[in-house]
Amino acid sequence: MNEALRVPRLAGVIICCGLSASAAFSQEQEPLTLKQAVTLAVQHSSDLALARARYAIAEQQAAFERSPFAPNLFAGSGAGYTLGFPMTAGGAPPAIFDIAYVQTVFNRPLQGQAHAAERRADLERLTLDDSRDGVILRTAEVFLDLVQVRQALAARRGARNASAHILEITESRVAEGHELPVETLRAKLDRARAEQAIVQLEGREGTLATELERLTGVRSDTRPLEVVPDRIAAQVEQPAVDLVARALASNSELRRAEYEQRARRDQVHHERAAYWPTIDVVGEYAMLARFNNYDEFFLRFERNNLNVGIQARWPIFSAQATSAVRVVQAELRQIDVELRHRREEIEAAVRRASQRTRELNVARDTAALEFALAEEQVRMLQERFHADRANLRDVERARLDQADKRVAFLQADFDSQQATLELLKSTGQLARVFP
Repeated sequence: MNEALRVPRLAGVIICCGLSASAAFSQEQEPLTLKQAVTLAVQHSSDLALARARYAIAEQQAAFERSPFAPNLFAGSGAGYTLGFPMTAGGAPPAIFDIAYVQTVFNRPLQGQAHAAERRADLERLTLDDSRDGVILRTAEVFLDLVQVRQALAARRGARNASAHILEITESRVAEGHELPVETLRAKLDRARAEQAIVQLEGREGTLATELERLTGVRSDTRPLEVVPDRIAAQVEQPAVDLVARALASNSELRRAEYEQRARRDQVHHERAAYWPTIDVVGEYAMLARFNNYDEFFLRFERNNLNVGIQARWPIFSAQATSAVRVVQAELRQIDVELRHRREEIEAAVRRASQRTRELNVARDTAALEFALAEEQVRMLQERFHADRANLRDVERARLDQADKRVAFLQADFDSQQATLELLKSTGQLARVFP
């Protein structure tokens, strides 16, 4: 009875495993869209994970620098032998049990250190944003390049027969004496160039597919990684003034320089604050014991002792603070000049990128029209060929020209999208396209 039940159960397990493996295989081979590839790359990137870890460390460091301004409570106890006046190694009287409370209320140098730690955390956050934008940009470029290379490869392979037909027709006409032998060499050269283009595209396809697998973490051992022919959505053309304003507001290098400028200004105030007093709120409770010889040195013994108050310290003279203020002021003037120069560079770069994007968009539209014209010429020659008003070699040459125009259009389209991605990154709008 048990054996009879065991066989169906085993068969069910095998079927379930087979279905699970089949589902996993189909899921693994599902083609990637552009947004899916970007999402996987952001999740898989080790550089981005390292940037997140550094940002988390910087946040914790900033919290640590702020900790003196929060309540700090300590409790302790100990045992020891006293000979003579009761005193511990730190100078305090020995106690069975003690509690100490310390909170810094006013300390400008410590406040400066806390603000500097917060600035470092802000810089690490900018590095994190830069890493994320870099991963998005590189993944999108590789994806779009792979799409256009595969489409160009399909066009080249589709025109491969046309080169062979042209060579056969040319050889036949040369054999009949209608053309010179040099025409055969030209036909062979055209065919060799077509094969060379196919081999180059195949090499680029393999390199791009491998890099996309590395970026997304998707492994496809059985067959090449499949992608959905996709492209970024068309972007509304923005005035150069708006693009410059966006770039100045979001550029990470400029924001780092601004953080550095604010840090130097804060440092000037904090160096000057060395002349200010420091104020701490302190409190201490201690339970004492008679066996520490308190009766021999004090007229009255008190077991429970409580001290609460404010401790203030005033600096009298500090030549180092004066020199430090002058150094920081000189560094601040240098940063102000560098910041103005950097703003001018960013404005010029964004205007160039905007113009380049417009030019490449126009070039893409021109290439699209050239490709449409080549398609129409092929259609017209085919009609003339069927009406015995054109020869087959002219038709095949038109097909080769159509493949060339198709490849040129794909390259122009990729160049246009790549320029758009770079402009979006430089103006801080890349996260809007790939949220």
